[in-house]
Amino acid sequence: MIGYAFCGSFCTHSQSLEQMKSLVEQGYDVLPIMSENVYATDTRFGKASSLIERVEQITGKKIIHTIVDAEPLGPKIALDALIIAPCTGNTLAKIARGITDTAVTMTAKAHLRADRPLVIALCSNDALSANLQNISILLERKHVYFVPMKQDDPTRKPHSLISEFSLVSQTLSYALDARQLRPLFI
Repeated sequence: MIGYAFCGSFCTHSQSLEQMKSLVEQGYDVLPIMSENVYATDTRFGKASSLIERVEQITGKKIIHTIVDAEPLGPKIALDALIIAPCTGNTLAKIARGITDTAVTMTAKAHLRADRPLVIALCSNDALSANLQNISILLERKHVYFVPMKQDDPTRKPHSLISEFSLVSQTLSYALDARQLRPLFI
């Protein structure tokens, strides 16, 4: 079973949904996870209830969205891999620093302590500034793999990176073989 977690970066949720659906169509058993903010927040990109309904329709499973529900993932419910797509800079920083205060960070912590692959599709406006050190920390950590990423608007957002969502499945495949898909920056 593959865990598939959503964090903020609401503008990328539609791309992430496409990848989740593709994984299900490829035959993966996908368990959906959401940060509490994603689960409860309506934005200009859509209503939380619509996202929840779509995710549960695609996966056929209820979404894990609390720390209590996420805690068994890893020790009691073994995931073959965990994908966080999108992963915000905030969540990336928490994972790098061992902070566990959301359903997503709890799942990541429990999953990594079981030595299984974590795939991160980073989408962050401060990736090349405040979060660069956190990227570096996680690049050195065993069992952490990044979906290749690029600058989405180097002129107006010079510190921003966004993952190439079309490479989520390929990154997962590589991660399951304990390899990082390259090039990392495209």
